[in-house]
Amino acid sequence: MIEDLKNRVNADEMLVKRGRFLTTTFLLEVGATAWLIAIAEGKVVSVTKGPFVMPSWSFALRASDDEWNKFWSARPQPGSHDLMALIKCRTLKAEGNLQIFMANLRYFKEALVKLRAGAAA
Repeated sequence: MIEDLKNRVNADEMLVKRGRFLTTTFLLEVGATAWLIAIAEGKVVSVTKGPFVMPSWSFALRASDDEWNKFWSARPQPGSHDLMALIKCRTLKAEGNLQIFMANLRYFKEALVKLRAGAAA
């Protein structure tokens, strides 16, 4: 499913335009599985599944399988519907250079919502 992120984000012209000044690599941890997601000028250029020996990333988003499944469900419940709600409920841990994450928060919110069940590609 996470492998689809590249196609889904890159197919959304407005989302790519929103991230046109964003170039970074971040770590997305879904339970015990880590993913490195590289973004260049708003386009997802690679989605690489771990394990990694010494990954290089600007920031990391970490949550359990269960919490991500709730977030990616077709109709998430309150508290599981938004990245900031997950952080507020302390089920999502954000660490690293959070300036990049916060400066591009809408981009990351919209990008990760693309993985929801029934989300348009």
